[in-house]
Amino acid sequence: MTVELIEVEPGKWRVKRANTHADLRSDLPMPHVISDQMPPVEQVDGRFYDSKSAFRAVGRANGLVEVGTEKLTAKRVRTSGTRAAAEARRTAVKTALEKVRTASPQ
Repeated sequence: MTVELIEVEPGKWRVKRANTHADLRSDLPMPHVISDQMPPVEQVDGRFYDSKSAFRAVGRANGLVEVGTEKLTAKRVRTSGTRAAAEARRTAVKTALEKVRTASPQ
């Protein structure tokens, strides 16, 4: 029995296996392209649009926010990750150790 290899990248080889299930991709040249066309929808200006980009442009021009495309606000910075918090932790540990050392008889 011989093993057939296929080159997947320059210098990278894999064992060729029989395809046991049908390909899930389309025969079209670009199956993952999302179309700009849509069923005609009325925008706030009373006109009907069948282009997603034109519909969004009119909405933005009128100050509307499309649900799902709003920009997220900046992440909050955790106070426990700041330099001041780290210094406060070190100071608290030092004072706790000092108290333990002075309270315990040696």
